[in-house]
Amino acid sequence: MAEIKKYKPTSPGRRFMTVSTFDEITTDKPNKSLTVGLKKNGGRNNRGRLTVRHQGGGSKRKYRIIDFRRKKSEIPAKVSSIEYDPNRSARIALLKYYDGEKAYILCPEKLKVGDIIISGKEADIKVGNTKFLKDIPTGTLIHNIELNPGQGGKLVRSAGVVAQLMAKEGKYAHIRLPSGEVRLINLECKASIGQIGNLAHGNLSIGKAGKSRWLGIRPTVRGVAMNPIDHPMGGGEGKSSGGRHPCSPTGVLSKGYRTRKKNKLSDKYIVKRKTKK
Repeated sequence: MAEIKKYKPTSPGRRFMTVSTFDEITTDKPNKSLTVGLKKNGGRNNRGRLTVRHQGGGSKRKYRIIDFRRKKSEIPAKVSSIEYDPNRSARIALLKYYDGEKAYILCPEKLKVGDIIISGKEADIKVGNTKFLKDIPTGTLIHNIELNPGQGGKLVRSAGVVAQLMAKEGKYAHIRLPSGEVRLINLECKASIGQIGNLAHGNLSIGKAGKSRWLGIRPTVRGVAMNPIDHPMGGGEGKSSGGRHPCSPTGVLSKGYRTRKKNKLSDKYIVKRKTKK
C-alpha cells in the first residue's frame, strides 16, 4: 500500500503539501509500444469555443493504452512491472503474456511483480484475475466492471474504489457500487477480482496553486467577482452576495439542482439509488 510523504514547512506552499512515496512503482519509463501522444485542447471544442472551464496548460503527458477488455482469454500473464500513470489516479501493471504479447491493466491492491494472472472461465478467484460475473461467487470484491458484454470495463476504475457482487437473479447480477448504488448488470459481463490500488490517493493534499497548474487545472473565479456581461451573478454596487441562486455562467443552477439526464435504457437497471454521504 502506498504511503504518504509529508514535507517540512520550508515555505507556505510546502507546508500542507503531501505526495505519494511511490514505493510500489518499479520503473519510471513506460513501455514505448503501449503509449501514444496526447493532444491538448484547453477545454475547447473543434470550433475553438470554450466548452469546459478551468482546463489548460499542465505537464506534457503520454497516454498509456490500457486493456480494459482483458481480451486475451485463458492465456496466463506475468506481472512485469507496476507503473505510474499520469492520466488516472490508479497505478497500472504491465503484463507479459506467455505468447509474448504485452498489455497494461489497472493495478489492484496486493498485486506484485512476478505474480501470474489470467482472464477467462478457468481463472481462480484471485486478485488481478478477470472472470464473467456468472462465474464469480456472491460477496466477491470486484472492479473494472463491464456495462455491456464485450464492451470493456466502464465502472469502478479509480484509485482505492471497489464494488461487491451482492446476488444473482435470472440473467442479471446485483452489484453494489462505491457510491452505494445497487445496479443490475448482465451476467455475461466481465469483472476483475480485488480492489483498485493506490488507496492513499484520496488523502493527498495538493498544497499550492502551482501544483494544480501542473495538473492542467486553471483557476476558478467566483461569479460575484465578475462583471454582469461575464456572469449572471456579476456586477452590483460594492460587494454583493449575488442576489440569485448560485449558477453557472450559462445560468444552470449549481446547488440543489439535479443535472443528470433521465435515461430510460439505463435507469431501469438501478435497484437502489446511491446513498447520501
